[in-house]
Amino acid sequence: MKKALLKLFDFCKKTGIFALGLLFFCSFDALAAQGNITNMRIGQQVGSVRIVFESDTSFNYKAFLLNDPKRLVVDVYNMNIKQTLSADPTNLVSKTRIGNLEGNNKRVVFDLKKPALIKKAFVLEPQSNMKWRFVMDIVLCSERDFKAKTGIKFALSNQSSAPKQTVAEDKVSWVPKNVEKPRKTRKKIVVLDPGHGGKDPGAIGAYGKTYEKNITLAMGKELKALLEKKGYTVYLTRSTDIFIPLRQRVKIAQKHKADLFMSIHADSALNRNAKGLSVYTLSETASDKEAAALAERENKVDIIGGVDFSGNSREINDILISLSQTDSRNKSSKFASYIVSEMSKSIKLISDTHRFAGFAVLKAPDIPSALLEMGYLSNRSEESLLKQKSYRAKLADSVGKAIDKYFNDPEIAALY
Repeated sequence: MKKALLKLFDFCKKTGIFALGLLFFCSFDALAAQGNITNMRIGQQVGSVRIVFESDTSFNYKAFLLNDPKRLVVDVYNMNIKQTLSADPTNLVSKTRIGNLEGNNKRVVFDLKKPALIKKAFVLEPQSNMKWRFVMDIVLCSERDFKAKTGIKFALSNQSSAPKQTVAEDKVSWVPKNVEKPRKTRKKIVVLDPGHGGKDPGAIGAYGKTYEKNITLAMGKELKALLEKKGYTVYLTRSTDIFIPLRQRVKIAQKHKADLFMSIHADSALNRNAKGLSVYTLSETASDKEAAALAERENKVDIIGGVDFSGNSREINDILISLSQTDSRNKSSKFASYIVSEMSKSIKLISDTHRFAGFAVLKAPDIPSALLEMGYLSNRSEESLLKQKSYRAKLADSVGKAIDKYFNDPEIAALY
């Protein structure tokens, strides 16, 4: 097409129809300059979602809220978007629609389930294997705050001016630049919890009298060293043979603002033939009961790290707690699935490897959490294996790969 247009332009110049040639050439130039949005994903956080557009070039945008029904609107300029581009529903977004504006401009509409505000919007330049990214965070809010911020006059954009539009609900001029600078990528924080300790030995090996508390501590230290080499920031709930109450272990994870929490254990059973590794995450029933208990507390300031509950109505606080529980439980299950996938390549697993329970250490409402049962100390062969550093290194390697895959998962990666 380019060659054909250039030939036509050359012909027009030679025959004196220069204006026509210029018109064709400019049309081609505009076509060539048009970019493409190739992917869109939504990642959930506590009471918020992060929306990410991937593109092969930077582009101008305008984002604003509309009511009746509640919608988040993003207009993008001089960009192609695949009409099939969509994202799975979240607790805030029900569905996604794409429409055409004038020229090469597009409109993406996110239907909202609940009132929300645009917290920030920014563009990230390409880095590593990532393309250009337009990032937008929306957060849960009250009906009053939502209504106060709806309309084109509250739009966020990266331009002080843009092509005029004649599309409905788009008759107000652009607002001045109001974009936050992108955040620097930080190290992911992982908290490891070696089970038991001190006066609590945990399970005791049926043959070698191995204490679970010693095996979990050794594994915790070895896994910490491996993950730090991978670039993670890692904390242990205990680094010595001390007793720490279960709820305190959760508070330690919250204190360090953990992105991921994993409790390390070894199992035991009356059946000496029982063997295999398993992974537990919080059951829906236990999660619901915990959410109900949290919602009854008067002081909710420290329940979810980084979320200010002061000044919110009880309804908003209860919704935030429920969203947090559901969000963490879903992420925990995703993490557990990666552990199972990696472990299955080299380790003996029990049937129904991913299991659900109400363990207290899994009840942080704001931190994805899993409990790893490395094997059975009541089984002669597994007790012997768990005492071997080489075997624990094999387990640690699988956990490390699972953590890498978890943080590289598109839905999780969109949050950072």
